[in-house]
Amino acid sequence: MELLLMAILLAAVVTVIAGPLRRGGGRPEPGALSRREAIEMAKDAKYREILDAELDFDTGKLSEADYREVDRQLRGEASELLRRLDAGETEAGRR
Repeated sequence: MELLLMAILLAAVVTVIAGPLRRGGGRPEPGALSRREAIEMAKDAKYREILDAELDFDTGKLSEADYREVDRQLRGEASELLRRLDAGETEAGRR
């Protein structure tokens, strides 16, 4: 009886653990993101890079000249991403 109970419990544990592995863990498949979602994610990442550069400057890791150059480049890239979002890029490209 105990052996049967242990086998059932083991089967339940294996099923629960293996479930996400069989379904891919809930991760979207490559290419599953829409173009707009990918641009939104890139924009968010660019904003984090801008904040990181500001922190690096504030903590003395970047000189003022280096910070200005990095900041100019990052903000230009962020502006391009915002332009693409405003233009309404979709799966098929620009409207």
